[in-house]
Amino acid sequence: MKLEVNDLCKNFKENAAVSHINFILEKGVYGLLGANGAGKTTLMRMLSSLIMPTNGTIQYDNENIQEMNERYRRIIGYLPQEFGYYPGFSAEDYLLYIAALKGLRPLIAKKRVSELLEIVSLTKVRKKKIKTFSGGMKRRLGIAQAVLNDPKVLILDEPTAGLDPKERIRFRSLISHIAKERIVLLSTHIVSDLESIAKEILIMKEGNIIAQGSIEKLLCEINNKVWTCLVDLKKADELRSIYILSNEKNCNDKVELRIISETKPLASAINVEPTLEDLFIYYFGEVNEFADFEI
Repeated sequence: MKLEVNDLCKNFKENAAVSHINFILEKGVYGLLGANGAGKTTLMRMLSSLIMPTNGTIQYDNENIQEMNERYRRIIGYLPQEFGYYPGFSAEDYLLYIAALKGLRPLIAKKRVSELLEIVSLTKVRKKKIKTFSGGMKRRLGIAQAVLNDPKVLILDEPTAGLDPKERIRFRSLISHIAKERIVLLSTHIVSDLESIAKEILIMKEGNIIAQGSIEKLLCEINNKVWTCLVDLKKADELRSIYILSNEKNCNDKVELRIISETKPLASAINVEPTLEDLFIYYFGEVNEFADFEI
């Protein structure tokens, strides 16, 4: 089982959303990290065969997915950032409807829907209309519809947005379980969702994959570049203006700063082990954190 991307490009008029990307995915969970506007959603929509690339190919087991057409769609599951649903449908009726669209036989569909409603903790509200659901409940329903057809390739765009910590733990457990015999690509801004389950991380910036590898391998890039220090408020303001911070915490009249820096930021700074969140800040710390546009 292999999903191979070769020299993949996608242009929108004069803008290159995805530029000459190459990678291979095999069984397991892969995390896709990038700031808003990096091109993650465009890439995932091409991998889901929803939009055509401008150049390059995507192959599943050495066969072009465009030539596979419906055969590819039968083995793929996709959860977009905003998935479509019918607000007047109940959760159960919606999943049964999606199951029919995906070609599941009625008896199999009914059993599968019941199993998934239990897994995503929606059994008690299976008869309630989706329009009455909270954002987190709708997200869980979206996860259920994405795996209805027992896909070989599962593509999830911000799947845990709106989920509480308990729901995210349940989601990670589900993904770890189903990824044993599947390819799972998961895009998220919540890096803790990847730390325990991702086989590899792909880091995307300005339409390019700029780094790929295991978490351990990627964290080696920022060894000896993460520091903590406890300083007064005036010094904290000074350091904020000079360095990229991955975290800060108030401690009475002091501030504990976690700084990303090639060199020791001040004499009292202590070098600490990097985390995946530090790595994200290392690559994207200069990006406007309030940006909400994603190509």
